[in-house]
Amino acid sequence: MLRDGHIHLENGPLSVDYAMRFVEAAINVNMQEIQILDHTHRFLEFAPMYERLKLASPKQREWLEKKKLEPLSTFDQLIHDMKQKNLPITVRWGLEVCYDPTQKAFIKNVLSQHNYDFVIGSIHSIDGKLYDMPFSKQILWDVEDVDHIYKRYYEIMEDMIASDLFTQIGHPDQLKLFHNEPMYDLTPTYHRIAKLAKEHDVYMENNTGIHYRYGHEDVGTNPLFLNILKQYGVKIMTASDAHVSEHVGQCIAQIS
Repeated sequence: MLRDGHIHLENGPLSVDYAMRFVEAAINVNMQEIQILDHTHRFLEFAPMYERLKLASPKQREWLEKKKLEPLSTFDQLIHDMKQKNLPITVRWGLEVCYDPTQKAFIKNVLSQHNYDFVIGSIHSIDGKLYDMPFSKQILWDVEDVDHIYKRYYEIMEDMIASDLFTQIGHPDQLKLFHNEPMYDLTPTYHRIAKLAKEHDVYMENNTGIHYRYGHEDVGTNPLFLNILKQYGVKIMTASDAHVSEHVGQCIAQIS
């Protein structure tokens, strides 16, 4: 089965017409199932969670304050309206939560007030500093030791999996996107992550976004990590991380 488990509405309105562009794109590339979501930084209810990022860097404050925030009720209404449609493929709905281990109770409280088909936990920042933005080199990669960044990233991931707040873990090796590599062997780390993922019954993504959006040579999750996840019997979710309808299903056939 061809499945794209990570598709964003981020660049358009939370409307049926806009969502249908992604459904139609999925049908056109033979996806049998898709998962549509958006980042929590789009929604008013999660705004307090991003104060740490705003305080950590003026560039992050500027980036976040440009976003037009909407209530989760708007997203929930879209989901309700879309679920009334008789669609030829399976469409599931959820959120991608920007995980911060200091905000576990806050995240749990917000999620408890909504009912989504899935919830992805993803790491986009290391102790308040975004690692995947054009300005990340200046605020993080040129400031912190690369080994330290990697160790913190996977420490946060272990905490995220163990929290039991999420059904899926987003782009689990995304730190590689700028080709900053640690000096130490990640194999033991991958084994710890795989063991935890199996114990907590979460999907781990095989995400193609870093390949086609950033030009990384790995089409999905790096082969070592992916093989270790499979050795432990971890559930794998193929994902494009599409932010426009044209990218739905991108490279999914190559990794399925």
